[in-house]
Amino acid sequence: MFGMGLGEILFIAVIAIVFLGPEKLPDAMIKTAKFFRAVKKHLTEAKTALDQEINLSQLKSDALEYKQKLTDDLTKTDLPKTDDLKKAIDSPKIEETSREVRDLFSDLAGNVKKIDDQIKNA
Repeated sequence: MFGMGLGEILFIAVIAIVFLGPEKLPDAMIKTAKFFRAVKKHLTEAKTALDQEINLSQLKSDALEYKQKLTDDLTKTDLPKTDDLKKAIDSPKIEETSREVRDLFSDLAGNVKKIDDQIKNA
């Protein structure tokens, strides 16, 4: 323990008995054990907190790397710009096509009504 041999530990025990006496020695040993236990507990908590921080920083680093990769991939694609899409939507050709589709649907509805009337009258 702490790089000490059995002789050194016995020497310290004898000195402790001489200075503290047999009445105070058990209480002093208990307090010393509690102190070392508390130190060990705090060191373990500090190590755990440090490990969590290292893990958190690693996760943050991975997330930033992933974000950069996505950004790079998006800039490489040939997606149309928003202004180009607005111009395409507002073009007269689309308006004309939508008018033609509406006319076709109204003609279709009229034809369905005529057929329905003919079936009822037959």
